[in-house]
Amino acid sequence: MKTALITGANKGIGFEVAKQLLQNDYYVFLGSRNEKLGNEAVEKLKSEGFNNVEAIQIDVTDDTSVNNARIELGEKMETLDVLINNSGINGIEFNVETPIMHTSTDTDVNKFKEVFEVNVFGVIRTTQAFLDLMKKSTEPRIVNVSSSQGSLTLHSDPNFIHYKHKGVVYQSSKAALNMFTLVLAYELRELPFKVNAVSPGSTKTDFNKMLGQGSVADAAKRVVKYATINNDGPTGKFFAEDMNPETGEIPW
Repeated sequence: MKTALITGANKGIGFEVAKQLLQNDYYVFLGSRNEKLGNEAVEKLKSEGFNNVEAIQIDVTDDTSVNNARIELGEKMETLDVLINNSGINGIEFNVETPIMHTSTDTDVNKFKEVFEVNVFGVIRTTQAFLDLMKKSTEPRIVNVSSSQGSLTLHSDPNFIHYKHKGVVYQSSKAALNMFTLVLAYELRELPFKVNAVSPGSTKTDFNKMLGQGSVADAAKRVVKYATINNDGPTGKFFAEDMNPETGEIPW
């Protein structure tokens, strides 16, 4: 049975990804910053008949927490087949109608640090910690949950549907995540890894105060697709199937 670790999986897209991987006969470690919420999420899944799941406390912004999670998982499993770096924040304050986007001219640098700590440094920290276990897998897969909002090419195109929505903090964090993904895939190219950035698309969750459009099930399906690709599948690519329904791939 293949194993998977999903960060930020106690709710939203991460929780649905866990459920869909369980439906595909994976053993799932449901990562949660809050241990209590993680255990509650696991109990919910078990109440639906899924037993091959357990919570693991992991705060991607904390070295000790990540290292402890690595030790805990390593004591239970010899290998890790799938890592889904799903934890993320947007740092945006919402009012009733419209999110207040961050501007490049007056957003305090501490806001950048806050978001990058989760969206970029958290992914790096977690990936590096679990890479040794993944190298023992015959079919290791890493999915970094990104956003089409992080595409430099799309954001330079006036015809892009989100061209006028340039919240600099979140978008720049995802652009940085994309570069990390690209370089990581290159460095692991001689090994059986498949490393990709995947945008789940605009989704109605707590992440955006329910202002998204798509369903959690559809968003999770896009992530699971690249977490479970076969050995002929792509690596070092950026996918957003809501932007490109034909091939899924979008430009960096």
